[in-house]
Amino acid sequence: MTNKVVVTGGAGFIGSHLTEELVKRSYHVVIYDDLSTGKMENVDLLLKNSNVEFIRGTVTELLPLQKLFRGCEYIFHLAAVSSVPRSIANPLASHNVNATGTLNVLLAARDNGVKKVIYSSSASVYGDSPTLPKREDMLPNPKSPYAVAKLAGEYYCRVFQEVYKLPAVSLRYFNVYGPGQDPDSQYAAVIPRFIKEISGGKSPVIFDDGEQTRDFTFVKDAVAANILAALSDACGVFNISQGQRITINQLVKLIRELVGNRVEPIHQEPRAGDIRHSLADISKAKAFGYKPGYDLKSGLAETIRWFHDK
Repeated sequence: MTNKVVVTGGAGFIGSHLTEELVKRSYHVVIYDDLSTGKMENVDLLLKNSNVEFIRGTVTELLPLQKLFRGCEYIFHLAAVSSVPRSIANPLASHNVNATGTLNVLLAARDNGVKKVIYSSSASVYGDSPTLPKREDMLPNPKSPYAVAKLAGEYYCRVFQEVYKLPAVSLRYFNVYGPGQDPDSQYAAVIPRFIKEISGGKSPVIFDDGEQTRDFTFVKDAVAANILAALSDACGVFNISQGQRITINQLVKLIRELVGNRVEPIHQEPRAGDIRHSLADISKAKAFGYKPGYDLKSGLAETIRWFHDK
């Protein structure tokens, strides 16, 4: 019998990539998504496989999760309101999905004897402390409702592991990007937005002076981290990134070179909740076999090809 796993938020950007890889590994994957940000077009092709099913629902309701997790081996919990600006605009919605929703997932996993929960957290929990690189043993300093709720989810994972013996891993992603990411959302991540603007001959908008730095993670590396974490004995919190940083100005220059368009950027005021510098220490995750397979240039090239081919 094929092992059953659930991917909450499986119609989203990272979730759909993860589902695709799990199917290749012969898992029976149940995608659970309320489609508030996920899209059916992300999973339409996957649903042609008999080992993939889609259920529309929200993690803010416990009872459907209790039914859904019966006979489940792993829960990959990616469902989230995944935006700092959106959480600032509506902190209650962010809390309900990201904190309460995670508690519901853990309760249902505990009650159904799930083998392990792999929770998608965020580097935003570190906040803007000047110490680099960010290590998992550093004191969190969240600067947005999104970061607070993600950190609450991590603490719930730890407590459920300690109190109820439910194995759980929290993966702190650093700026995940790749094919399939929406460039048109009001809250679009910087890389798909830059690719679309530069490819279309428009000036990319850089908030602040562009000298802020980010540590980017190609989506296939984030997927690999989820599966490696599930199959290992690892529990606790782990940084997931490439482990290298680049300024936003350098990022624009690199995308311009890859696209072949020399448009000049426009600078605007900094956004509330944005951090100045980001860089991960990924040595802890290497203990369960994580190793980035893509540098930024190769990941960007694959992403740009996808944008131009779609």
